[in-house]
Amino acid sequence: MLIAAAHTFKPIHTNDDSLRFNAVYLRISFQLLTCMMLKKIIRFTLRLVLITVALFVIFLLIADRYVQFRMDDEELQQYFNAKHVPLHIGHYKTFGRTMRYAWTGNDTSATILFIHGAPGSLSYYRDYLADSQLLTKATMFSVDRPGYGYSGLAETVPFIEQQALMIKPIIDSLHKIHHPVIIVAASYGTAVACRITMDNPFLVDGLVLIGPALAPGEEKTLWFTPAIEHPLLNWGVPRVLRPANTEKLHHKEELEKLLPLWPKLHVPVIYMQGANDGLIYTTNLDFAKKQLVNVPYLETNLVPGRGHLLVRPERKLITQKIIKMLGLVKQYQVK
Repeated sequence: MLIAAAHTFKPIHTNDDSLRFNAVYLRISFQLLTCMMLKKIIRFTLRLVLITVALFVIFLLIADRYVQFRMDDEELQQYFNAKHVPLHIGHYKTFGRTMRYAWTGNDTSATILFIHGAPGSLSYYRDYLADSQLLTKATMFSVDRPGYGYSGLAETVPFIEQQALMIKPIIDSLHKIHHPVIIVAASYGTAVACRITMDNPFLVDGLVLIGPALAPGEEKTLWFTPAIEHPLLNWGVPRVLRPANTEKLHHKEELEKLLPLWPKLHVPVIYMQGANDGLIYTTNLDFAKKQLVNVPYLETNLVPGRGHLLVRPERKLITQKIIKMLGLVKQYQVK
């Protein structure tokens, strides 16, 4: 029986062709499924990118419309009417553009000119222009620097000397100015204030500098600052930020032009900066001490716990320093 069974047993042979066919079929099916999934992922990614870009463009348009760091004439008048303080708004032409400025008060014992930083506008100092203490001591002016507010928004003038010339008419020829004349300036506006004083030694009597950017290169520059100056990217930057970015890129070389002029400053100076200023480095204070060798009075203040922005959070302290300066210029018999 065993011999008979051995003769009747037939071994099972694997069908190699069938296995190869199944393997190929599975491989092709997997590849097709992978391609389909990749196409879906690519389509989803493209849609996501397009939606993101569209939302970003919409955001930039909204930001450009509503984030301008400025108030129009009507808004300014409403603000000062609510404070019961008469406000005057003026315009003048210089270097082919219209400049806007505003003033309050009619006290003839002194004049104060406020110059904002970057970005900003004359409305940055609105609380000072309406301050009851200051109104009893001086006529006060504030100006939209070139490229900001309503002095040609986004039409940048990165040159400190030219900005000084464009702002000078406010205290030089447009009004009958009463001395002493004090300039109060913040951030990038401080170099412009100093340049006005350097070039016009008989026009300005004292300086109050807030968060001063005076030392070449001693300020923070973000890695993308040069990139967004390219036309392909610059169009999407809100207009209020374009001049600030351009000024940033030119600031070092512009401040280097002032280096031989610092000995020309002969007026009292009060220097104020936040001890934690991360935008304009506090090494600017050491620079000021070394350069302001001919001023009759230099007071330096590092405000504890404060960063770069001081004008609004430290209004009380700054107002006290302005009033102090009005006394100092008389004490030192400046013009």
